[in-house]
Amino acid sequence: MKLQYRGISYEYTPPVVETVEGNVGGKYRGLDWRFRNLKKAPILQPSVNLTYRGVSYSNNPSAIAQSQEVVAQADPTPVMPISEQARSLMMNRDRAVKKRHQSMLSRLAAEVGLNISPSEYYNQV
Repeated sequence: MKLQYRGISYEYTPPVVETVEGNVGGKYRGLDWRFRNLKKAPILQPSVNLTYRGVSYSNNPSAIAQSQEVVAQADPTPVMPISEQARSLMMNRDRAVKKRHQSMLSRLAAEVGLNISPSEYYNQV
């Protein structure tokens, strides 16, 4: 098959994969279909951990992800109780509301022409 990329022509021959027709099949929109199984299992490339200019990488990133999952499962981190999680979420929400109010107050003061610091005038209700 003749292909072209950025003005350079090259010949592409797709790899031939030998298959065997399976016995499971059916009919879809009037056409027969069957599953095909590989005659020979694909050869998996070994994963290698490499380093380039001090940065580690691998030629098989899925193997790294699996090994990190195993490490994560082996060393579980302590889980906060639900009450502590709820308290933390509520405190973060209150902080965000306070920041938003102070920001709006400072913009309003600048628009009006006042020279005040909103943090001095913010009181909790």
